[in-house]
Amino acid sequence: MHMRRVTAVVLLSGWSLVACGLSASSAATVTACTALNICYCVNADLLPAIDANVARIRQLIAEQRRQGKAIGYMSIALSTAGGGYFGVNSEIAQQTKARVERRFGTASVWVLNPGVEGNLPPTASGADYMLMWTRVLEGAGGLGEDFDFFYFVGPSDAARFLSLSGIGDMDKIDAYFDARLKTDPNLQKAVAQGKVSKTSFRDYYALRAAVTFSYGSHDEWNIARMLNKRRRGADRYGIAGQLGLFFDGQPVLPGGYETSVAAGDAGRCIN
Repeated sequence: MHMRRVTAVVLLSGWSLVACGLSASSAATVTACTALNICYCVNADLLPAIDANVARIRQLIAEQRRQGKAIGYMSIALSTAGGGYFGVNSEIAQQTKARVERRFGTASVWVLNPGVEGNLPPTASGADYMLMWTRVLEGAGGLGEDFDFFYFVGPSDAARFLSLSGIGDMDKIDAYFDARLKTDPNLQKAVAQGKVSKTSFRDYYALRAAVTFSYGSHDEWNIARMLNKRRRGADRYGIAGQLGLFFDGQPVLPGGYETSVAAGDAGRCIN
């Protein structure tokens, strides 16, 4: 999107905002930077909704924490993109949340599912969502103090949902697509709009159903890395107090805690 030159600078809710442009048909976009100095180009009209969601989610986390639970954040590709389909992805998220909580004990762990807890108006972009989630994940002190671990969804999580066995998996995905297309009007609409096809659906869930291919999850990985870097240097935490990281159900190797990935939705508005 072409942006006019910067017109104003304001300070709001503890993070800097730079107005980047106006048009008759769209709201102003602004650069919003968080405590970790991660910046996003967001819709200015959605800032009140983002503020309200951050406050509500923090309260929800606090309620779970008062029950003595460890708090996890689940990172998953949700949108209909690259062959993936929102309806399937949201169901994978629900199933994965339930499985992780059962694994550790439902009385001991609560996993935040972003597909359920973080809805914004339909005009919201990936950057709008990521501003919200970055602020939630940072916590009030910028050390991710509201969380204990991240769970990054991988191909095994999708395979469990689709009942893949390692034999003829693409054929099974084709059959699943055909059956779901008959009964799911939203999938029918996505196909009619050219957002997904039988082939792209098959290839995505067989070969790419993981956070590796998600813009938002790339940012969330970098957020986790930055929070742990801060924790390693903080007397309150140190190396022993880092946030736990899991990918595809397995603990991340030590080197992964210090490795960044390409940015996804992060980035300032372009003047």
